Amino acid sequence: MLIVTGAGGLIGSQAVEYFTNAGFDVVGIDNNMRSYFFGSDGDVSSTISSLQSIKRYTHFDTDIRNFDLLQSIFKRYAGNITAIIHCAAQPSHDWACKEPITDFTVNAVGTVNLLELCRKYSPNAAFIFTSTNKVYGDKPNYLPLVELETRWSIDPIHHYSLNGIDESIGLDSTLHSIFGASKASADLMVQEYGRYFGMKTACFRGGCLTGPNHQGTELHGFLSYLVKACVREKNYTVFGYKGKQVRDNIHSYDLVCAFDYFIKDPRPGEVYNIGGGTYANISMIEAINKIQDLSGKEMKYEISEKSRIGDHIWYVSDIRKFINHFPGWKITKSIDNILEEMVSKECEM
Repeated sequence: MLIVTGAGGLIGSQAVEYFTNAGFDVVGIDNNMRSYFFGSDGDVSSTISSLQSIKRYTHFDTDIRNFDLLQSIFKRYAGNITAIIHCAAQPSHDWACKEPITDFTVNAVGTVNLLELCRKYSPNAAFIFTSTNKVYGDKPNYLPLVELETRWSIDPIHHYSLNGIDESIGLDSTLHSIFGASKASADLMVQEYGRYFGMKTACFRGGCLTGPNHQGTELHGFLSYLVKACVREKNYTVFGYKGKQVRDNIHSYDLVCAFDYFIKDPRPGEVYNIGGGTYANISMIEAINKIQDLSGKEMKYEISEKSRIGDHIWYVSDIRKFINHFPGWKITKSIDNILEEMVSKECEM
């Protein structure tokens, strides 16, 4: 059986569906804290209700900061846990600075709680942490950037221009943002439990994680919220960089497939940059234009000269390390596939 934290979120719910369909019993942990972070836009109670109809699924409305309650769950299933997929988080760059203590205790302390309980009750289980490219801080902004008509890019002379940013770029001497720092703290502990204790841990440092089941909000999940804003004719503000900032996007299904590959052949203390890579990336302006074409609606937006502190101008993940370790895995969803799914679902609502 598997434990999935943040089971009501985009990646957590995808993992529950994927692994129950594969024949696993899955225990989900989610106390819908997204509704506290983002209000009704972030509420995942309906997703949790839907998951509870799955025969192989058991849900716990538990806060990952509560060690004693988490321990009761791990005690119950000790010895039967194949993997922990840790998706629960405070996920917003912008929200973190409002309550740094909440952000840190959820992202860092909650992760250590889960690591220690895994070590105590299921030390042979694979432990997957959904980390983030924000652990690199603003270091990618100091790469040789060039401005094109609809996007920023990397000067072709730099090796990152061919394959994206790899794991060697480093975490030090950079402005992370409060969110990036709390996730980096968790990321390092996941690595340490792998290398020091020999546990089978992996940090998946994601680009933008997305898909039609994403409950995008103004402060988190830009592609999902962009679709929502366009279809529902809401005003949208793009912060900085002339709207040409670039992100790679990976569909939740492709990411969970990557988790499956790791669970089948886990390694201790691994780190993987994971995202759409050179296969699936887009700028804000390009995304707006595509969504307008797909929805038939004109986007109401403005571009602010003020950028977000520590935000990336251009970030494309180099996913070759994961592919080298697991050559059977591949990206199956392009940017067009992702946006078509998201616009179609939003228009049906």
